[in-house]
Amino acid sequence: MDLKGAKLTWLGHATFRLETAGHTILIDPWVMGNPSCPDHEKKVKKVDAMLCTHGHFDHIGDAVAIAKQHNPVVVGIFELATWMQKKGAQEISPMNKGGSQTVAGIRVTMVHADHSCGIQEDDGTIIYGGEACGYVIELESGVKLYHAGDTNVFGDMHIIHELYKPEIVMLPIGDLFTMSPKEATYACTLLRPKAVIPMHWGTFPALTGTPKELKRMVGDLGCEVVEMKPGHTMG
Repeated sequence: MDLKGAKLTWLGHATFRLETAGHTILIDPWVMGNPSCPDHEKKVKKVDAMLCTHGHFDHIGDAVAIAKQHNPVVVGIFELATWMQKKGAQEISPMNKGGSQTVAGIRVTMVHADHSCGIQEDDGTIIYGGEACGYVIELESGVKLYHAGDTNVFGDMHIIHELYKPEIVMLPIGDLFTMSPKEATYACTLLRPKAVIPMHWGTFPALTGTPKELKRMVGDLGCEVVEMKPGHTMG
């Protein structure tokens, strides 16, 4: 898996840190409260941008605190980004599906995800947070990654392949709230990546899908299954 100088660190669950061209980007910033995140990674040192796929607690649980501490550009669907602004984020860059923009040295395109999106307030009230999404990320080197967020497999993943051709994809496999390895394998037939990184697995007992299952099912599709451990860096 060649990131051409960039570094990708899995912080557990669906949270990744991408370091490229002097910038640090957090995807789905659930760090301090993330039980899968190693202790030595729970203190966020630098963030230039945050990409939020949707408003569930296990994806934006620490987004407000990190935004207040580091003042990154917060990227998200319009409703989620404006909610972040109301909570204290100083710099937001809202977008919607099909749109693209450049932030922190990367080109970001928002794509569909098949999932719900409600933001749970401190009092337990759930408010509308816009739709869930995924992101295709193009690095300055030309390498393209796809973070699917929380999603089921959907047929338009083939369109993501045709339009953007991501080489490395991050797919949820835990089952119950997202795809299991079975659906993720079919997603690989639609996306045709060179490598797939399983995510959103193992954090809680209910998330039963495993990378071992995915490797067995992917078989000879020609797609490398890259099993990362929380805190592990590629590149």
